[in-house]
Amino acid sequence: MRNGERGIPKSRIQVRDMDPAVDVRGLTKVYEGKFKALDGVDLTVEKGKVFALLGPNGAGKTTLIRILTTQFTPTSGEAYVFGKNVVHDGSEVRKIVSYVPQEMGVWTDISGYENLLIYAKIYGIPSQERKKIILDALEKIGLTDFANSLVSTYSGGMIRRLEIVSALLIKPVLLFLDEPTIGLDPSARKIVWEELTSFKEEYGATVFFNTHYMDEADLYSDEIGIINRGKIVAMGTPAQLKHSVGGDVIRLDVEGEVISEGIMNKLRSLSLVSQVAVQDSELNIVVRDSETALPVIVETLRKQRVSVRKISMTKPTLDDVFLKYAGTRLEPSGRVSEVRQARAMIKRG
Repeated sequence: MRNGERGIPKSRIQVRDMDPAVDVRGLTKVYEGKFKALDGVDLTVEKGKVFALLGPNGAGKTTLIRILTTQFTPTSGEAYVFGKNVVHDGSEVRKIVSYVPQEMGVWTDISGYENLLIYAKIYGIPSQERKKIILDALEKIGLTDFANSLVSTYSGGMIRRLEIVSALLIKPVLLFLDEPTIGLDPSARKIVWEELTSFKEEYGATVFFNTHYMDEADLYSDEIGIINRGKIVAMGTPAQLKHSVGGDVIRLDVEGEVISEGIMNKLRSLSLVSQVAVQDSELNIVVRDSETALPVIVETLRKQRVSVRKISMTKPTLDDVFLKYAGTRLEPSGRVSEVRQARAMIKRG
């Protein structure tokens, strides 16, 4: 299908194929002269890729996205979007990127059609083209029957789809998404990602998103960056990152037991063990050969009077990758609750 056939206009600024979509060098951001949200970030995202940025709350994910979308100014370092400096060429950057924030980006007291009409006017889409573009967009996301309904009557998934398609009206060459599906049920999340994947494949766009959902990063991203305390601590494809953990993962449920640093050190000293971490009541141990290592680990814990309730063995997952590089698991539950409450308050007015 040719560009523009579905009514989405071409970007008004051309980009060069030789330029990476994102090129960040030594980027720092300090708030109020004290808190360092970004601490010397170096990052390159190639054109046409889907890039996932993972990190715990407060790691610097949203700050980085807002610098790349020209909302924030970095304290030091440089950032480029398709060769354009986000500080000095901000007006050009804004013509080729779109941004979908965590916060609600549509008005709930007007219809879906009216929301897209406002965005079409903001983006400068010619008046004679707006109706077709908007109707095509609503059909594309399955909201044609609800075009004239107030957004306050939409479900959470419908609202998120409307927000995302509003960002796609100008056919950006680079789409930034801050927690694109947080708070949505699995079926709504799947629909959102089907639309994003379709847009990326049809137009060769680059997608840069952060998420608390490991399955999204694993399923949809070409490359993943892990950020912790303002620094990029790991980069690679999902497969490369999982391979970097090495071996098998033994998970032991030790609920009610105290795992001291001394016990952790005894486990780390075992020849077959390459990594040990504890999260809540779960002890996670990465080993080269689980069948050989498991009896030794269980005996070591028995000697330390640690009772094991349940044992499982798996290959490394992205959760294990995140635990290795960030020192904790990525927990979406708190953020999901906050986002749902905020959006519910907005819908109530």
